[in-house]
Amino acid sequence: MMIDTHTHLYSDAFQDDRPKVIARAQEAGIKKFVIPAIDSSYHRAMYNLEKRYPGMFLMMGLHPTSVKPESFEKELQLVRAELKQRKFYAVGEIGIDLYWEKETLELQKKVFKTQIQMAKKHKLPIVIHCRDAFDEVFEVLETEKDDRLFGVFHCFTGDYEHAQKALSFNMKLGIGGVVTFKNGKIDRFLNKIPLSELVLETDAPYLAPAPYRGKRNESSYLTYVCKKLSEIYQLPETEIANVTSATATQLFQI
Repeated sequence: MMIDTHTHLYSDAFQDDRPKVIARAQEAGIKKFVIPAIDSSYHRAMYNLEKRYPGMFLMMGLHPTSVKPESFEKELQLVRAELKQRKFYAVGEIGIDLYWEKETLELQKKVFKTQIQMAKKHKLPIVIHCRDAFDEVFEVLETEKDDRLFGVFHCFTGDYEHAQKALSFNMKLGIGGVVTFKNGKIDRFLNKIPLSELVLETDAPYLAPAPYRGKRNESSYLTYVCKKLSEIYQLPETEIANVTSATATQLFQI
């Protein structure tokens, strides 16, 4: 069994064949799916997904590219309210994105910090979106570092030093399709990181692994990530699956 710890199965990209996509994943051995939030415009689709299909574990949070000056306060109020009303398994995906949204950096940092504090209050892990923003993310994490801070660096794309820094904040590394890319670079040092510090993810429908790079990703493609890690760690795929699934199970309490 494997766990896809980050997949947007409610995305419109799966509108025409969602049941088949989920069935293919289940047939490939992926039995649990951790579903990240983006903003309130996706909440209904998330809840419908959870209601219709087994093995869906939802996050709640405000994505950094959805942090807007005119709406962030209302969005954060909704996140607070939802966290009080029902069970979630993480606060995410949250963080900082300087690829798409450079002009809102200070606001993104404020919202990120606020949501970390929400996660601590509810004793939940955080799931971090970090794009072109390692220094800025680490800056915020440093202000919140304590024994209640834990979670995942989603779609980890940094270098070995970034990895060590992330681990120092009690974060696991979310490894997805990038590990299969020829220019992904993380395959060069991952074997220096204990396997128990990794969780598997797809970020479907984004970042499909080779040989599907550039096409729509789906959760069944997690098998390609597992296979690549098997090559990197020189361990059987079953051991990669077992160790990473155990880590994800403990982290998300699923």
